[in-house]
Amino acid sequence: MKKKALIVSGGWDGHRPQECAEIIIKSLEARNILVTPTETLESFDKPAELLEYDVIIPNWTMGKLTADQEKNLMAAIRSGVGLAGWHGGMGDAFRENSAYQFMTGGQFVSHPGNIKPYQVHFQVQDHFITRGLSDFEITTEQYFMHVDPSIHVLANTVFKGSPEGMDWVNEVKMPVLWTKTYGKGKVFYSSIGHQPDTLSHPTVLEFTTRGVEWALK
Repeated sequence: MKKKALIVSGGWDGHRPQECAEIIIKSLEARNILVTPTETLESFDKPAELLEYDVIIPNWTMGKLTADQEKNLMAAIRSGVGLAGWHGGMGDAFRENSAYQFMTGGQFVSHPGNIKPYQVHFQVQDHFITRGLSDFEITTEQYFMHVDPSIHVLANTVFKGSPEGMDWVNEVKMPVLWTKTYGKGKVFYSSIGHQPDTLSHPTVLEFTTRGVEWALK
């Protein structure tokens, strides 16, 4: 039986969520994962239906969950449904929902210097998500995030310089990929995936797809 994923896409149009969803859906379906796409947060109003999925992918920058939607989503993950996502679609999805952020392991706060080249270093080489992948340079937003110290960091980046007068940013090492658990659920996050061209980068698409696979119930 195929594993089942739910991807919930919408929110701020700048991240082109529907186009990014199409990219990840194609990649997951090539690995025999059945993906159900939706463009409404009403999916989180149906707790019993959430439990039918093996992983949930939030792809919804700058939205807001109702108290019941947040409770239902968190209950599903605690029960063993996986949670996986990338960039603002998961890491800046629901700014006012701090319990959601506790579950995901981090929250976007800035991207100093905006679009720029930077290095990504895999600090764990023997994990399913990172095995066989090499360090790389990418030109996109370099996310500065507030992160949970309990996350398992798979890759990181180092900020260089002090753009916009942010002297404290220089030489800060910041997680890029991480995993964690929330109850029985497995959680994966990547801070990379600003728009379709970034998500389509071969290495980025590979570890993002693997991250969803890893999080499956």
